[in-house]
Order: sequence, then C-alpha cells, then structure tokens
Amino acid sequence: MMDNNEDRTEETTPMEEPVEEVQISDEAQQIVEETAADSEEVDAPDEPDSAPEPSPEQEAAEMKDRLLRALADVENTRRRATRDVEDARKYAASNFAKDLLNVSDNLRRALDTVSEEMRNGDDNMKNLVLGIEMVEKELLTAFERQGISKVDPLGEPFDHNFHQAMYEKPDTEYPNGTVAEVMQAGFVMHDRLLRPAMVAVAKGGSEEQDPPSEVDPVDTTA
Repeated sequence: MMDNNEDRTEETTPMEEPVEEVQISDEAQQIVEETAADSEEVDAPDEPDSAPEPSPEQEAAEMKDRLLRALADVENTRRRATRDVEDARKYAASNFAKDLLNVSDNLRRALDTVSEEMRNGDDNMKNLVLGIEMVEKELLTAFERQGISKVDPLGEPFDHNFHQAMYEKPDTEYPNGTVAEVMQAGFVMHDRLLRPAMVAVAKGGSEEQDPPSEVDPVDTTA
C-alpha cells in the first residue's frame, strides 16, 4: 500500500511544472509583443525646413525700397508743411478782411447818395464828401497791400467763379449773358474768393455773348 501512495506522490509532483511553463511563456509572449510594437513605431516626420534666408542682394534691395519710401514720406510732409505756412501767411488776414467788407460797402453807399448839387454846395458839404472818398480810397489801398482786390464786373461776361446771379434783367443795352447791374461788389484775396459780386445778368440783349472760356475754379475757403 505504501508504494501506491508514493507513486501517487510522484505522479502529482510533475503536474505542477506545466503551470510554471505556461506562466513563463505568457511573460515571454508579452515581452515579444512589446518588442514588436516598439519596432513597428514610425518616427515622427521631421519638421519642414524653415524658409531660406534672403540673400544679401535681396536684403539690400528691400532696405533700399524702405529707404526710398521713407524719403518720399518725409518730402511729402515737408511740402505740405511749406504749403501750410505759405497759406497761413497769405490768408492770415482773410477773416479780418471779411469783417471790413461791410465798412467798404457802407462807404460806397454813402458816396452813391451824394448828388451833384451836394458836391457843388457849400464848403462843409464838399469837405464831408471829400473825407468819405479819402477814407474809402485808403481802405481799398490797405486791401491791395494785403492782396485783396475789388470785383466790379459791370458789362463783363458772367463768371460763376466770381459772380452770383440774383436775377435776369431783360431788354438792356448790354449783350446777352453779361453783367447788366452790380448790386454788391465782390472781393478776391490773392486767388481765393472772399465774397462773390451780386449781379443781374442781361437777357435778350442786342447780340449773343459767347460764354467765357474755362478757367480754373476759384478757391472759396478764405
């Protein structure tokens, strides 16, 4: 009977060895699979090369272009500043001159009311008229020194750059399209219009007047 037990023991002991062999083979299989996975990994693609650096000639051309643009901007700024300074000098008195236009108008209205009898009257009236005429003359002289000239276009072709038509005046001795009456004289400061002349335009005159030739528009910003 003892022999049987020993045989059973001997038979039982070898049964545990295959279990260890299975465990070892599983671990080996896991290592093999990890090794295969590592070998199958693909390296990430290299980043594309950066743009090639410009050549010295290209850099020089770019710097030259930038320099030319900067010089052009500086020149334009200088010209604008020079023009602004010139305009400030030429038209500095424009607002003051506009305020004095009414004074000139009133002096002219006063002289227009003087009749020949008043001019030929006593010395006091003569001196009064003479004094008003001298004041008007001095005022217009001061205007001329500032580049201001009077626009009195009676009989001249109508020009929208300098004249403002108030109405049409038919059956006049003036040709059609010309100024038949000046209700208020205009004034020009250099090449800027301070105030247009208020006029009446002849209609149906003795002969047709050719329209004035094209002229450069007058600056009215004074």
